[in-house]
Amino acid sequence: MSRTSGNTFGLAWRQLRRDLAAGDVRILIAALVLAVLAVTAVGFVTDRAERALAIEANRLLGGDAVVRADSPITGVVREAANASQLQRTETIELQTMIRVGERLQLGDLRALGEGFPLRGAFRIDGSDGVERDAGSVPARGTIWMSRAGADTLGAKPGDQIALGDAQFRLAALVVQEPDAALDYFNVAPKVFLNLADVPSTGLVQEGSRIRYRLVVAGPAAAVETFVARAKPALGRGQRLETIADARPEIRSALDRAGRFLGLAALVSVVLAAVAVAMAARRHSARHLSGTAVMRCLGASQRTLVGIQVGELLMLGVIASTIGVLLAFALQWAIGGWLAQALKLSIPPAGLMPALQGYGVGLVVLMAFGAPPVLALRRVPALRVLRRDLDPTEPSAWLVGIAGFVGLAALLWWKAGSAALGLSMLAGIAATLLVLALLAWALILVVRRVRSRLRGSLRYGLANVSRRAGTSIAQVSALGLGLMALLLLTFVRTDLLDRWQLALAADAPNRFIINVQDDQVDAVRAFIAEQGVAAPTLYPMIRGRLTAHNGKPVTGKDYEAQGERAQRLAEREFNLSVADHLRDDNRVTEGKFWIGKPAKPEASVEEEFAKRLGWKIGDRIAFDISGQPFEATITSLRSVEWESFRPNFFVIASPGSMDGLPASHITAVSVPPERTRFTADLVARFPNLSVIDIDAVLKQVRSTADQVSTVVEVVFYFSLVAGLLVLMAAVSASQDERLLEGGVMRAIGGSRRQLRLAQASEFIAIGLLSGLTAAIAASLLAGVVATQVFDLPWEADWRMAAVGAVAGVLAALLAGMFATRRVLDAPPSVTLRELQG
Repeated sequence: MSRTSGNTFGLAWRQLRRDLAAGDVRILIAALVLAVLAVTAVGFVTDRAERALAIEANRLLGGDAVVRADSPITGVVREAANASQLQRTETIELQTMIRVGERLQLGDLRALGEGFPLRGAFRIDGSDGVERDAGSVPARGTIWMSRAGADTLGAKPGDQIALGDAQFRLAALVVQEPDAALDYFNVAPKVFLNLADVPSTGLVQEGSRIRYRLVVAGPAAAVETFVARAKPALGRGQRLETIADARPEIRSALDRAGRFLGLAALVSVVLAAVAVAMAARRHSARHLSGTAVMRCLGASQRTLVGIQVGELLMLGVIASTIGVLLAFALQWAIGGWLAQALKLSIPPAGLMPALQGYGVGLVVLMAFGAPPVLALRRVPALRVLRRDLDPTEPSAWLVGIAGFVGLAALLWWKAGSAALGLSMLAGIAATLLVLALLAWALILVVRRVRSRLRGSLRYGLANVSRRAGTSIAQVSALGLGLMALLLLTFVRTDLLDRWQLALAADAPNRFIINVQDDQVDAVRAFIAEQGVAAPTLYPMIRGRLTAHNGKPVTGKDYEAQGERAQRLAEREFNLSVADHLRDDNRVTEGKFWIGKPAKPEASVEEEFAKRLGWKIGDRIAFDISGQPFEATITSLRSVEWESFRPNFFVIASPGSMDGLPASHITAVSVPPERTRFTADLVARFPNLSVIDIDAVLKQVRSTADQVSTVVEVVFYFSLVAGLLVLMAAVSASQDERLLEGGVMRAIGGSRRQLRLAQASEFIAIGLLSGLTAAIAASLLAGVVATQVFDLPWEADWRMAAVGAVAGVLAALLAGMFATRRVLDAPPSVTLRELQG
C-alpha cells in the first residue's frame, strides 16, 4: 500500500470515528443495519424453512431419492448408494393373492428392508386401537395391512393372513404410509411385511413380476452426488425419482411457497435500497461544509473521493456485520418456535444468507450512497461562506445508473424466477416514474393554491413545494417501500385463500372408477341415497400415444425431453371428452371449442404439453383398444390439481370419441360417519373400484398447513422489518424540517402550530404515496399472481384503500416521531447542531 493510500485510509478512518462519536452517521448506520437485518433474517428464515419443507416433502418418498427397477439393482447405482454419508435401504413389491379365512383377493405386497422409511414414518393403528408412528418395519412373522384393504377383506388385528406358503399375524392397520401421496390410484389391498420374511412365502420365483426400490437419504450434497452418479448409469427398466415426481397437488403447494419466499426476499432488497438511498442523501448533505473546508486547505479531488468512499466502505462492512449478527440471533430465536409450529425438525442456518446479506448491504450502499458522496469532490471552496452553493457531479449519475443495474441484478438473483424478477423490475420502474410525476404535479398544484390557504396548513404545504427535490425523493421512496409491502400482503392473501379453498373440509375423498355406460344413472342414484352430494361422472378412455404430427413415436423419441417425458409417452393415457371446461381448468393458449367441432380437437394441460414438446396445431394420435384416434390440439389449459376432482391431461371434443370403449370416473366427498359407503357400493356394483384418498388428503393438508405457516411467519417477519426500514428512510430526511422548526420556534411559533404544519405536510406526502402504492401494488399483484403463481386474480380495491390509509398513517407517524426533537429541544440546540 502506498503512503498516499495509507494516509487516505487513515483520514477515512478518522472521519468515520468522528462521525460515529458525533452521531452524524447514526441514521445511515441504522438504515443499513436494518436493511441488512431484514434481508439476512428473511434469508435465514426462508433458507431454513425451505430446507425443512424439502425434508418434509421427501417423507412422501420415504427418502431423499429412490431408484425403481424391474430387476435387482446392482452395479454403479448400488455402489453410489453405498457412499459413507448416505443411509440406504430397499424394498420389493409384487402382486399376490391375500387370504383371510375363506376370503381371497388379489393384493399388493410390499416387503420393507430395515430402516424404511428413511424419511417420515408409517402411521399405524395397533390391536389396542391407538394410532401411533411406527418406529420400525413389521416384526418377523407379522404383517401390516392398509385400512382400506382390511375393510375390503374383513380383517382385523390379530387375524391370521395367508401369503403364498406362509401364515402371518396381522399386527396393525396402516393409516398413512410415506409414499401414499405419490400415486394414490392403486386400488388393491396392501400388505406390508419384513423383507427377511419374503423367502418363506415362496412368492419370488423365476418369472415373477417384482418391482425393486433402492432408497437413499443423507446430506443434500451427498444426495446430489448420488443422483449425479446414478442417473447416467440407469439401465433399462430403471428410473430415478425425487420429490419432483410427487403428485401435482404436492408440487404446486411447494413450488408456490418457494416463489413466495423469493418474493419476500425481493421485498427486503427493495426496502433496503429505499432506506439506504434516503440515509445516504442525508449523510452527504452533512459533509458538504466539512468538504468545502478541506478544499480550502488544498485537498485534491482524488483525496476527497478516497476519504468519502473509504468511510462509506468501512461503514458498510461494520453495519453489515452488525446486521448479519442480529439476523443470526433473531433467526436462532425464531427457529425453535417455527419447529414447533411446523411439527418438524428445522435444519441449522446455512452460510449463504449471511453472504447475501453482506452482498446486498454493500451493493445497495455503493449504488445509492456513492453518487451523493462522489458529488462532494466538486464542492466549491466558496461554500464555506455561501451555504446555498451545492455541488453538481455528472459522473455520479453514471454511478447511479450502474448502481441501479446492480440492484436489478440483485433482484434477478434473489427472485429465483425470471418471470418474478422481470415483474418486480418493471413494477419498480413504473411505480417510481408515476410517483415522481405525481409528486411533481402535487408541487405545481400546491404552488398555485397555497396563497389561498391560511395558518399551519399553508406553511406545511408550502414546505412540500419549497423543497421540490426532497419532496419528490420522499414521495418516491415512501411509495416504493409501501408498494413492496402491499404487494407482499396481496399475494400472501391470494395464496392462503387458494390453499384454504382447495383443501376445504368437503374436498372429494373417494374416487369411483370403472363405471360402465349402463351403470351411470344407477350409481348416481345410489350415491344420492347415501346422503352424499350427487356427483358428475366423466368418461375415461384408455389410450396409448402412437404418433405426433403423423410421425410414429415411442418413448425413445422423447429421450431428449428427459426421463419423465419418456415415461409419460410410454404409459397409457387417461383421455376424456368434455363440451365445456370446469372452473378448475383455464385456457392459457388457443381457443376451447364451442358446441361440436367438425373434426376431432384436443385440449392439453400446458405443463404436460410443454414437457412433450406439443404445440397448438399439432396432431396427436392414440391407439384405443386397437382402434386409431387422431385429434388436433386447439387449446392448452392450466389445471388446479389441488381441487382433487377428476382431471385429465388430454380432453377431446364432443362426439369425437363416440363408439370407443369407455368407462366413467367420479369423485365424491363421503362424511366420516358413512363408514359403510365403500362396502355397500362395491356390494351393489362389484365391478367398481373405489379409491379412498383420505390418507392422501391428510398428507396434502399437512403439507399445505406447514407451507402456510412458513408463508405467514415470513410475511409478518418481512412486514415488521419493512416498517422499521421505512421508519429509518423517513427519519433520514428530517434535517431541513428540524432546521425550519428550530427557526419557527426561535421567532415565536407555538408547539401546536408546528405540529399542525408538520402533520399537514406528512399527510400530503403519505396520501400521495399511499394511493399510488396501493394502485401499483394491486396491478403488480395481478401480474405476479397470474404469471408467477398461476393463481386467478381479482382486484380487491377495499384492501387497496386500506393500504392507502396505512401509507398515510405510516408517513404521519414516522415523520412526527422523527421531528419530535423540534418540540423537545431548545431552538438554540437544534440550530447549533444542524448549522455548526
